[in-house]
Amino acid sequence: MGFLVLLVVGGLIGWVASMIMRTDGQQGIILNVVVGIVGALLAGFIVTPLIGGAPITSGVISIQSVVVSLVGAIVLLALINLFRRGAVR
Repeated sequence: MGFLVLLVVGGLIGWVASMIMRTDGQQGIILNVVVGIVGALLAGFIVTPLIGGAPITSGVISIQSVVVSLVGAIVLLALINLFRRGAVR
């Protein structure tokens, strides 16, 4: 059940992050889900222990875990844009 929650929430987070970074038209739903999940995982393992709380990968969905995952997805999209285009955008 936790994996299904991670897929759904990760997809939504990836979609919102792509809208914030204005890359929604360039990537499909699959890349949105991948960016959201990878961003949530990275943020969950790196940022969450520093600020406390439960990562979204634990199955606990709180505002803190969603915001941390969103920030992780935005940072990941910025890095992808930096390597693809040479600019964060």
